[in-house]
Amino acid sequence: MNNAHWLERSRAAVWHPCTQMKLHDSGALPLVPIARGAGAWLYDFDGQRYLDAISSWWVNLFGHANPRINAAIHAQLECLEQVILAGFTHAPVVELSERLSALTDGALGHAFYASDGSSAVEIALKMSFHAWHNAGQPQKNRFLCLAGSYHGETLGTLGVGDVGLYKDVYAPLLRQATPLPSPEARQAAPGETATDVAQRAAAALAAVLETGHDAIAALIVEPLVQGAGGMLMYDPEYLRQARALCDRYQVHLIADEIMVGFGRTGTLFAHEQAGIRPDFLCLSKGLTGGYLPLSVVLTTDAVYAQFYDEQITRGFLHSHSYTGNPLACRAALATLDIFAEEDVLTRNRAFADRFTALLRPLATHPQARHFRQRGMIWAVDIATDAADFRLRLFREALRRELLLRPLGNTLYLMPPYILSDSDAELLAERTVAALDAALT
Repeated sequence: MNNAHWLERSRAAVWHPCTQMKLHDSGALPLVPIARGAGAWLYDFDGQRYLDAISSWWVNLFGHANPRINAAIHAQLECLEQVILAGFTHAPVVELSERLSALTDGALGHAFYASDGSSAVEIALKMSFHAWHNAGQPQKNRFLCLAGSYHGETLGTLGVGDVGLYKDVYAPLLRQATPLPSPEARQAAPGETATDVAQRAAAALAAVLETGHDAIAALIVEPLVQGAGGMLMYDPEYLRQARALCDRYQVHLIADEIMVGFGRTGTLFAHEQAGIRPDFLCLSKGLTGGYLPLSVVLTTDAVYAQFYDEQITRGFLHSHSYTGNPLACRAALATLDIFAEEDVLTRNRAFADRFTALLRPLATHPQARHFRQRGMIWAVDIATDAADFRLRLFREALRRELLLRPLGNTLYLMPPYILSDSDAELLAERTVAALDAALT
């Protein structure tokens, strides 16, 4: 069956995420049917290929149909596909929890699982409030977030986000967090450094905590890169000062590393670049190498102790049917094996240097503003007034065998970690060609 067959059936039956469906029917936003994937490439039913330059929405780390992860899932499928995690346990979830704790040097030794990033953030928010409640401080029930932040699209996560496109229509349903100045480096005044901007934002946080800490449960941040807000990057100094301030004023620090975890920013976890640990670490996306839905919240002994009691109501009575799914946990363990045995972070750093050099024509493009890079994330803002720039660039990229998905006027690249040098050259050259065509 060809592309046309699957396009017709999909448009009739599937409501696609984060999409105005009429754009698919009008042709303004092409709908691309995918038959298979191999490495960094996706292939449609007519044999056309597309370089997955955004890691299939930031999840795929080691390529599509990775043999090692495939084998791990196949082996697990032969013995246990799913079991309730309430009152039961199994080897993959135990092994994964132990290994994730070890990756935080034991500082975050308790793992609570769900199926997606939004659910993980919801769990962290509920845990923070409930921990303070159990500690006899129920008035600590407010949250702080950063301007331009994004933490998911369930009601709780929208409440701690600050991207109007996703949340404004739902405002009557939300309990809004207090947005604070972002430390993102594009705000630097003449003569200022990224560190200066971070310190200025930390001072604003200090002022809020000084007067309002008694009512604040937690500050939630996307460490180092604010993703859906436009790939906004900032200096680790903000995280260092935020950790110290949260300690001083008895406020939890939640690190939403759904996007930036597992090597995306150059270290395994982004918060490591600040030399700190959060009270809650939310992980998903790359956790399974992009294979299966799985998320986890890691937290401290101190938080866990607030729930450890004979009274059922003091327990954390949150659940998901597929919590700790064995297949997903086994995929995550295979992903961690690749990190441990193939020196992925060192390889990524060398690749990032080469690819950044290849992107010089993009960085110096006449319409380019604020070219930026951290780890395996590259972004640039495009100066254009065209209302349909995002759609035009998406279409022009497809014509050049690329999958790009701009965030408004921000063009970003977030390829899987297995990109070859020849594919990197192709991606760099054709991204500029697609940009020129979209601007014409």
